[in-house]
Amino acid sequence: MTPSDRLHVITGGPGSGKSTLIDALAAAGVATSEEVGRRIIREQVAARENALPWGDQRRFAKLMLAGETAAREAALERGETVLLDRGVPDVAGFLRVSRIAVPPVLDHAARSHRYNRRVFLAPFWAEIFTEDAERQQSMQLAAATESIMRATYADYGYTIVELPRASVAERVGFVLEHLNAGD
Repeated sequence: MTPSDRLHVITGGPGSGKSTLIDALAAAGVATSEEVGRRIIREQVAARENALPWGDQRRFAKLMLAGETAAREAALERGETVLLDRGVPDVAGFLRVSRIAVPPVLDHAARSHRYNRRVFLAPFWAEIFTEDAERQQSMQLAAATESIMRATYADYGYTIVELPRASVAERVGFVLEHLNAGD
């Protein structure tokens, strides 16, 4: 087992319950890492800057890559199993959704900054999707994002473990069962 095997990513489209699940896992005592993108959005809005998913997407992706790399390194330093709200390949997925070519430096980072081979994917779920100040994507874009994240992680050699469309408690149980099974 390598140190990166302790790092588990939860990915998917916006509004699919990832952050709610991460919060519930943290409340259950699991080590977690917050979503880098939401932090960047809050910082950019507060500073009245434009490195946003709906603004300067290339600059947002650069900030995301730096943030996801730092989050991964911080998780590794913890020396325990950590669930991360997204990972480096999500940055490539974001650019793909935005129809922007993935630069070689990002492709290299996604290939070299590894996580556990099994990645949890929260599928698009129209019934729970909502927009907020940090999530301004449409329902159609959220569904497309889920599809692209699924393909992006597969392209980088990960196995997708789809989360059930179920209550938060059931999702927590599902994740814990996979973690306890050594996945």
